[in-house]
Amino acid sequence: MPNQSSQEWIRVSLRTPGILIFGLVMAPCGWILDLTATVAPNWRTINNIQNRPTTEFFQQGIWDICIADTTSSTLLCGQQDTTYFNNQIIPVAQGLMVASLIVTLIGLAVVIPGARCWKDRPNWVVAGLGGLLIFLSGVMTIIPIAWYTHILTEITTTTVSTTSDVRVGYCIILGYIGGIFEILGGFVIFIGICRCCGGKNRGEVRVEEVMANRFSHQRPPTRRVDVPSLNRSRSSASSVPYSKDSLDDDVSFPRAKSPAPRSVNTSYGGRPYDADL
Repeated sequence: MPNQSSQEWIRVSLRTPGILIFGLVMAPCGWILDLTATVAPNWRTINNIQNRPTTEFFQQGIWDICIADTTSSTLLCGQQDTTYFNNQIIPVAQGLMVASLIVTLIGLAVVIPGARCWKDRPNWVVAGLGGLLIFLSGVMTIIPIAWYTHILTEITTTTVSTTSDVRVGYCIILGYIGGIFEILGGFVIFIGICRCCGGKNRGEVRVEEVMANRFSHQRPPTRRVDVPSLNRSRSSASSVPYSKDSLDDDVSFPRAKSPAPRSVNTSYGGRPYDADL
């Protein structure tokens, strides 16, 4: 039967594990970037448009087309171009980007209860499932972004001519960054579903290791020192010239001693001598 203590793990700290913090920060940031890339009409820009002023350029997204001018900050959106919207990449990008946003929210809704920041041990299975959803949402973002970038100049539209200059819009950049954030955040959360690197990914260590470190750092027992007693018996041999019995005599000041009784000579007629007076 295996030793039970070798199969038990404990948390080093009660703080939320670092992989969950990393994933819960990266996923919302990626979701915001993906949302901007989805709704903004700037997947590509078209300059040098035929029969148009040189300062005007088109901004084409997956939902709308706008006309902008380099000399002004105003946008004229709502341009109709059925040729552009009939390209296969447009409905695919619309569906995948919206699905990516929804799946990211579902993944966060699963990860947050699994993290259980208010308890000492997260539910790694639930958190790992949420991390997998966030990872898939990042993949669903990268697929249309990469496909659109690959056929950037091949997407047909009524405004493109042989002299037009087609460039990548800022939504492509934001989409790439947001998708990478979600892939990294979801993957880091998902690896918490299994204990690896000696439990370091979960912030856990074996119980036996903790006990071994605790006993190895214990202070050594204090050494007992025998202090000689002050109540020693009086030595019979002394270097002082007086006798042992003299120590028991009255050693107070002479003034404090009681005077010795006088002797009175009563041999002459019962009267004391004059000397005695």
